[in-house]
Amino acid sequence: MKMVATQLTVIVCCLYLHQVCGLDWMGNYMDGMKEQISQFGLQQFPEKYTGWIHGGRSFECPDMSPSIEPPTTADYVRPADVKIVAALGDSLTAAIGANATNVLQIPTEYRQLSWSIGGYSNLSDLITLPNILKTFNPHVVGFAKRSTLSYKPAALEDAGLNLAVTGANTYELSEQVRRLIDTLKTLPGISFEDDWKVITIFIGANDLCDYCKDKTLFSAENFIQYMTESLDMLQEELPRSIVNVVQLFHIHRLRQVNDHSLGCVLQRYFCSCVIQPTENSPELLEIMELNHQFQERLERLIQTSGRYDTKKDFAVVLQPFMKDIEPAVDQDGLIDYSYITPDCFHLTVKGHEQMARGLWNNMLQPEGNKSLMKRFSDEVKLICPSETQPYIYTRRTESETTRSSASRISALMITLLCSTVMVVST
Repeated sequence: MKMVATQLTVIVCCLYLHQVCGLDWMGNYMDGMKEQISQFGLQQFPEKYTGWIHGGRSFECPDMSPSIEPPTTADYVRPADVKIVAALGDSLTAAIGANATNVLQIPTEYRQLSWSIGGYSNLSDLITLPNILKTFNPHVVGFAKRSTLSYKPAALEDAGLNLAVTGANTYELSEQVRRLIDTLKTLPGISFEDDWKVITIFIGANDLCDYCKDKTLFSAENFIQYMTESLDMLQEELPRSIVNVVQLFHIHRLRQVNDHSLGCVLQRYFCSCVIQPTENSPELLEIMELNHQFQERLERLIQTSGRYDTKKDFAVVLQPFMKDIEPAVDQDGLIDYSYITPDCFHLTVKGHEQMARGLWNNMLQPEGNKSLMKRFSDEVKLICPSETQPYIYTRRTESETTRSSASRISALMITLLCSTVMVVST
């Protein structure tokens, strides 16, 4: 009760002083809490089961060894070659509210539990990309170790290289990129030039949530311009790096997530441009079309432009596992709220683990054959690197594999042809 009383005191103070709390996201949170308090008073809100502690899980692959010699190109990097992990983006990467049991805990960023960068314990307790990579290389660094608060700057010793900012829009991504590059240049215990890095970026959902507030700033043209500027900066300044860009999901499907609990009041404040329009309204249809444009332009930038295929020790890969994903459902076909935080907007650790599974599997699958998740609640099993192609896939990896196969087939055909000719001639 003492903890609850303290949390309530902080909430009440911020309701009247929320201009000093910093981020717009915090202002939205406070506005939502103000509506709750006006309707329901100061009370401890009902808990929701997050159900993330499993234990007893293992993951073994036939070959988990590093390359005999450190690779010099991004196309031949094994999982065990990765030394540094980092992540950029917004509240989903910051893992805001991921282990919260009530709305008062939503401002806590559980960065150590984040799907792409959390390093809590090990894989037997929590599935995250760093914890998977730890099974290949126990010396990987950069993962987040502890929780932070959304309205305070995150310390390096807590957040690690999880530089995501709750509430961030795409126009702010370049600031995170600059901070990442500068941090890596001075980070003790690593080699900026020689160590292989995996950076995961997921951003753009807040642009859609804020679109009706400024249709120019959050247009598809600006979204792709800011993404291009950020990826260009990484390509120019960051050696030996593979960048995962995670494709956006269809954000309007969040409208299905509303159990009419007190926490769902917050959903309208976090994503008003998507949640508040009426069904089939022109406003909602416009957002849905914009969402599609965001996805399509990301595909063009990364998969067809060739812009990031020129530097041998750098690669950008679009990971599409969430492109068409639907909310989690239970055995009765109803929304499964154990995947959803008490604000009806973010993901619990169960959802984060699913994202980690999807990301990892996509990293080991070639472009054009990457698996897409249908629902957050669908079973997803971690896959191993193949024996014939034990590397993290880049766009060039597939091209090299195809060319090698074609060369082998051509050589075989020539051999058979020559043999036929010799038989005929005799």
